[in-house]
Amino acid sequence: MPVFIALLRAVNVGGTGTLPMSDLKKLCEAVGFKAVRTYIASGNVVFESELTEADVKAALEQTLRDYAGKPVGVFVRTFAQMAEVLASNPFPDAPANRTVAIFLDEPPAADALTTVIGQQGEQLQLGAREVYVHYGDGMARTKLRIPAASAGTARNMNTVAKLASMAAQG
Repeated sequence: MPVFIALLRAVNVGGTGTLPMSDLKKLCEAVGFKAVRTYIASGNVVFESELTEADVKAALEQTLRDYAGKPVGVFVRTFAQMAEVLASNPFPDAPANRTVAIFLDEPPAADALTTVIGQQGEQLQLGAREVYVHYGDGMARTKLRIPAASAGTARNMNTVAKLASMAAQG
């Protein structure tokens, strides 16, 4: 059965949306997903489903809307796609906790980085459906804004690696 990774946007981060991971697991199981596992309290879930990627996204977004009473962004990748995000990291020698992939639903426009503001030494590169950012001085004081990625959700490379590993285990 195909393995998927779902990344929820703005869950348990900065108090913007609380969703216990035990509830997320139950919601995924209620949709019919199998072998559901969550990872850290920031809205990461790995599971199996016979649905297509688009149907997984739609089902999970509707279930989360019903639960939360408002839209919750969901970004879905297959195991192979998540492994490719990790393999395509353009900053492999940078600390994994200072390098993120911002996940998007669609490929970023070729000129997506021309509208970046507040860049102060951060390195950026476009991916397939991601924007990679290496925060050389860390994220705490960054002024970086990436308008093309504002609707996405970021995960550092440690999290990407862990989710790919979990998905590889089936």
